[in-house]
Amino acid sequence: MMRILLFLATNLAVVLIASITLSLFGFDGFMAANGVDLNLSQLLVFCAVFGFAGSLFSLFISKWMAKMSTSTQVITQPRT
Repeated sequence: MMRILLFLATNLAVVLIASITLSLFGFDGFMAANGVDLNLSQLLVFCAVFGFAGSLFSLFISKWMAKMSTSTQVITQPRT
């Protein structure tokens, strides 16, 4: 459960930081001045969708990859 909470918090923080950074640097105004019609909200949603998809993929394979890369055997019946 904690992995999911940290996953959501990290992804939302990344989107929030990107939103604040683009707003502070006036990215929307810069693009409009150059004749590019860009909706910043749609861009952030697009980034969030791809970010969440990539993060989910990484989250789901992380445990398996750690087991495979270290040749770990999971103890199912302790012998002590």
